[in-house]
Amino acid sequence: MERKTQVRAEDGKQELTITREFELPVDLLFRAYAEPEIIEQWMGTKVVSFSGKRHGHWQYQTSDKEGKVVFSANGTFHAFEKDTKIIRTFEMENTGFGVQLEFLQFEPLTEDTSKLTVHILYGSPAERDQFLKIGMDKGMNMAHNRLQQIVEKLK
Repeated sequence: MERKTQVRAEDGKQELTITREFELPVDLLFRAYAEPEIIEQWMGTKVVSFSGKRHGHWQYQTSDKEGKVVFSANGTFHAFEKDTKIIRTFEMENTGFGVQLEFLQFEPLTEDTSKLTVHILYGSPAERDQFLKIGMDKGMNMAHNRLQQIVEKLK
């Protein structure tokens, strides 16, 4: 399967850039990151809390069949501008990874297509490389494929 989500990571840098063009209008793409009900569907995780506004917060959890939490992440919104941008922190709990800073830019390309650019800053180049080693790029592509499939039904 073609990877439509592109991850660019320069050697020795503590950042990376993710880009993806969607066959969705920008308002629907933004909603996929701004509405807990939609987030839960494409991310396959529970939204424990979500306050989509400047100085708001978010928390996601995924549990196994027995109800044990196997993934938990949280962060704070520093900007939340409808159909334009989200700036947030992202911290995976109980992993040893530090907090990352994410800049999400939503751009209309046409009336029915849009582009997402995510610039992520990590605490160090080594930490960024660890995320790449665990397959973050493959996982992001699969998640974006689900996002496209789920959100296009809202058209």
